[in-house]
Amino acid sequence: MAKTEALPKLREDFRMQNKSVFILGASGETGRVLLKEILEQNLFSKITLIGRRKLTFDEEAYKNVNQEVVDFEKLDDYASAFQGHDVGFCCLGTTRKKAGAEGFVRVDRDYVLKSAELAKAGGCKHFNLLSSKGADKSSNFLYLQVKGEVEARVEELQFERYSVFRPGVLLCDRQESRPSEWLARKFFGSLPESWAHGYSVPVATVVRAMLNNAVNPSGKKKELLDNNAIHDLGKADDSLKP
Repeated sequence: MAKTEALPKLREDFRMQNKSVFILGASGETGRVLLKEILEQNLFSKITLIGRRKLTFDEEAYKNVNQEVVDFEKLDDYASAFQGHDVGFCCLGTTRKKAGAEGFVRVDRDYVLKSAELAKAGGCKHFNLLSSKGADKSSNFLYLQVKGEVEARVEELQFERYSVFRPGVLLCDRQESRPSEWLARKFFGSLPESWAHGYSVPVATVVRAMLNNAVNPSGKKKELLDNNAIHDLGKADDSLKP
């Protein structure tokens, strides 16, 4: 990452390029915060949400956000939704408890991979994937195995730039109730920051890390950011404050 002092200029240079972006999973916690931050930073000339239903926004800031409603079971029929985007953020995901084992694999692997394929075919240059700490296609745990597998398969698509984010436990006030996550958030949220640093991260920090990374040109085809790297990059703005 470039020096923190360069972030304002990097953002300004990025804005001047009039890039377009799509977000998959904007109805989830990370996607929702990502959209809000993108609008506040005014980084893209066009913003498109791709999802299974249209989202409703009351704020004036959201009035120019485009929405493409798709059937993830028939994504090939919606290839046009993935056309013409320079940057893509994939925050798509569900849980085994909510969707069952087969449903989880279908969403977190099959939907993500197919979306990435269509994005690549549609001209997307920089694909950003929200994964998970411990992702490993050889893992004995289904969740980590699927996350690792989709990471590897998206890499095979050969995007010009591919950024993978592996956060730990996401600290947020999730709209959807997930008791186990609530307990984990309470636990990590109560620990000293230095202890929690390697295992948890606020959603807002993940989002800022994603965008700080996106505006910074990179010669690498693949970037893998673990929880510690996400913390460092996501909090880079803090050192700019007086």
